[in-house]
Amino acid sequence: MKFEGASAYEEKDFLANFLKRRNRAESPNNSIEKPVIYDLLGALQNQRILDLGCGDALFGKELIESGVLFYHGVEGSEQMSKLASANLAGLEALITVSSMEAFDFPVEEYDIVTSRMAIHYLPEIDQLLRNVRNSLKVGGKFVFSVQHPLTTSSFASKQAGDKRSNWLVDEYFEEGERQEPWIDKIVVKHHRTIESYFSALTKAGFSVTGLQEGMPKPQYFDDEKEFVRRKRIPVILAFSCIKNE
Repeated sequence: MKFEGASAYEEKDFLANFLKRRNRAESPNNSIEKPVIYDLLGALQNQRILDLGCGDALFGKELIESGVLFYHGVEGSEQMSKLASANLAGLEALITVSSMEAFDFPVEEYDIVTSRMAIHYLPEIDQLLRNVRNSLKVGGKFVFSVQHPLTTSSFASKQAGDKRSNWLVDEYFEEGERQEPWIDKIVVKHHRTIESYFSALTKAGFSVTGLQEGMPKPQYFDDEKEFVRRKRIPVILAFSCIKNE
């Protein structure tokens, strides 16, 4: 059985295993991706933020503690959204249970829209990007990360296990659905080239102001061997974009 979008997180065992992996200190989400996102976000004081695919919203809690005025998380999994609501209890925050595609975006409401490691689950992104742009105030920022296209091109090398010694890059320019064996499930992701992400953003009316591939930095690793291993191939791709008018 294959899982699309947020459906896998309705499986309690999968959700528990995911959170254990995702929130461990040495997770690439924490040691590689999160520092990149904070770098691209810039100043957070008094900002109104929309977070698409917010997960358990611990990120939202961190943002509020960093001075964000209001945090709005959108999460497609009911189970995950319950965790998000609990983590944000008593804070200036809102959780909406909705897929990114079905979410009713308000117009010019947010200073920042962000999405962390979620957009690669979507088969189409053009309308989403237009919706994101419309929801931003003029001068607002869109910051998001996805799994790096070098790793989504082919998952054949995962047969060697999570800590593989080599990576197979194949059919890079054949965009579309990929099925990844992940946490004992088959999860559907959608492969796009870096060029396609850039083109989609400019087509939607954004000015791309930053791109990072998550080069590992030693201060975020306790294990030297893990730091060296993570320098072999990029695992994330992140963009920052501006709505100019």
